[in-house]
Amino acid sequence: MTPRAADRARYDRATAHLDAPVAVVDLEAFDDNAADLVRRAAGKPIRVASKSVRCRALLERVLARDGFAGVMSFTLAESLWLARSGFEDVLLAYPSADRGGYAELAADPKLAAAVTVMVDDPAQLELIDRARDGGREEIRVCLELDTSWQPLGGRVRIGALRSPLREPAQLAELARSVARRPGFRLVGIMAYEGHVAGVGDAVVGRPLRSRAIRVMQNAARKELAVRRAAVVRAVRAVAPDLEFVNGGGTGSVQHTAAEHAVTEIAAGSGLYLPRLFDNYSSFTGRPAALFAQPVVRRPGVGVVTVLGGGYPASGAAGPDRSPVPYLPEGLRYDPQEGAGEVQTPLLGSPADDLLIGDKVWFRHAKAGEMCERFDELQLIEGDAVTATVPTYRGEGRTFL
Repeated sequence: MTPRAADRARYDRATAHLDAPVAVVDLEAFDDNAADLVRRAAGKPIRVASKSVRCRALLERVLARDGFAGVMSFTLAESLWLARSGFEDVLLAYPSADRGGYAELAADPKLAAAVTVMVDDPAQLELIDRARDGGREEIRVCLELDTSWQPLGGRVRIGALRSPLREPAQLAELARSVARRPGFRLVGIMAYEGHVAGVGDAVVGRPLRSRAIRVMQNAARKELAVRRAAVVRAVRAVAPDLEFVNGGGTGSVQHTAAEHAVTEIAAGSGLYLPRLFDNYSSFTGRPAALFAQPVVRRPGVGVVTVLGGGYPASGAAGPDRSPVPYLPEGLRYDPQEGAGEVQTPLLGSPADDLLIGDKVWFRHAKAGEMCERFDELQLIEGDAVTATVPTYRGEGRTFL
């Protein structure tokens, strides 16, 4: 029996009493992945990206481990909810236009002490001030650095379109804007190098592309390390009490941790290890989060149909955004139908061994987005479900 076949047998036994669709997290794999992130961070604390987990119980589990500290959230409403739930260090990773949320933040000393908001434009500071509605609490602020690699004098851009702040002088000027404005305190810098952390460099069957990605990422890392250090020096000249410099992502933990200017690493997807993180040369992990769909039809030889399963991930549309049939091994989509809204035909010889009601296990393309489809996660240890915990959705929280 292959390791994957053994996992399938465990998951089927553990969930035999549950009807599919069902979502699970293998806690042994989850914990192994957490330990590997800590090893690669080499002593620097890891801030957990909540969008990649979307389950309070599992955020609490990983934050209880040595090597993890703080949450990186994705909306202001989520940040406030987490802070009210007892999370004491929440960094909002994206600028917000949630005026009501800012009014709550400015009026509550506990929330204001726990939540740090992201800015990359003086207009965002102005929006926050207008939203205060009489609240006088000091707002903690983090500046975001554009990490994109722009060779050939900027004629080429590789990296996400995020912050407009690229050069040390630009961040220092915004830091001065924060310092001059009453009611704000600059506490951090964030720089997410998604073109390194979120792009696999060992694509199966694509050796030339993989080599080109490695060359790009090596050059991008070197350029960013120099520029990030210069940015930190420039901002610290304005705000010497800066508390943190955040960088990285699951795919670049060890490289970012090696930079002296960086004080903490962000990571989250590596805990669940979705399919987009299979193609990395620098680390391997264990798939920890899966969902199962039930077989509802057997249309013919070598074909079964499962209920639903069309759960595409965000990002540029393409085949890599679909969940992948994972267990039993050897199933594939019908290219004419793909993953369907209500039903999904699957092809391959393993189909002939599946009966009506059997489970087919899938891996989502991205991490936390799977949780937007399920109210609960079944936590598996060995071959038993040992706990059932709600996702954000299960707690009635759909932040985006």
